[in-house]
Amino acid sequence: MAAIVPNTLKGFGVTLKQIFKQPITQQYPEYKRPVYPRFRGRHLLHRHENGLEKCVGCSLCAAACPADCIRVVAAENTAENRVSPGERYARIYEINMSRCIFCGYCELACPFDAITLGNDFELSEYNRDDLIYTKDMLLAPPVKQVPVADRALYDTPIPYYKDHS
Repeated sequence: MAAIVPNTLKGFGVTLKQIFKQPITQQYPEYKRPVYPRFRGRHLLHRHENGLEKCVGCSLCAAACPADCIRVVAAENTAENRVSPGERYARIYEINMSRCIFCGYCELACPFDAITLGNDFELSEYNRDDLIYTKDMLLAPPVKQVPVADRALYDTPIPYYKDHS
């Protein structure tokens, strides 16, 4: 009983100190806090400069995904319809964002750097079916620009596979 009273008074002291401080409130929709440089958010599929898709439908990203949220159905490229530089392309590429844990294994598994995780974190929807991102949605650039914090402020180095300098 004697040890409980000092601990209780100590707890009340912490509470009283916090009561008189100004609240730290950020106006979220108007002010967006910068994300960390290595933040993993919305997935992006990329194209080559000539317009061909980098994804060749190899399904390595789907095999590496621990949440089993990626679905890839490959099809053969033809001379009339060339979609990617390889023999095949991803006819169907879907990511179920409601299952994704944003681990980045799909990005690491891709041998062609076709998929990356961007900085967009506002992925809420009213309908669960809208959280299944199709290939057209993933190829399109993100609508919102998310500020990224300055790399010099953090001691995390750029990973060797992203260092393009």
